[in-house]
Amino acid sequence: MRCPFCSAADTKVIDSRLVAEGAQVRRRRECLGCSERFTTYETSELLMPKVIKQNGNRQPFDEEKLRSGITRALEKRPVSVEKIEAVVGQIKQALQATGEREIKSLVIGEQVMSHLRQLDHVAFVRFASVYRDFQDLNEFREEIDRLAKEPKPQGDE
Repeated sequence: MRCPFCSAADTKVIDSRLVAEGAQVRRRRECLGCSERFTTYETSELLMPKVIKQNGNRQPFDEEKLRSGITRALEKRPVSVEKIEAVVGQIKQALQATGEREIKSLVIGEQVMSHLRQLDHVAFVRFASVYRDFQDLNEFREEIDRLAKEPKPQGDE
């Protein structure tokens, strides 16, 4: 690790601690050249799979695109930002856990719908209407009838 003060290549670790619920290691370091101390954080780098779009194009996974789609569906609904972030984190973790290098966008869309179905029925119908490209009122009605048969999620009043 290079010293941020003098750019010397030799530093020694003085102290290491787990932080962020064990997801990071905080290391206190001392430069062997100038004796300055500094802190570094180490996290594991898990690669996200590439997304295969419906037209066959491949593109990098975009966490912000996922978050904005979920947020748009939940607009003006009684769901906290913490719950949205939890859903984004759960979906990312599930994608990483597959171990696949590529994943179809359909899989991601189905995971989003599964989470929204549990979180908020109105948001689920909003997302499903765009994702499944509902063409008429009957498709909305059929989806709402299916939802009416399920227990209410915690976010609905």
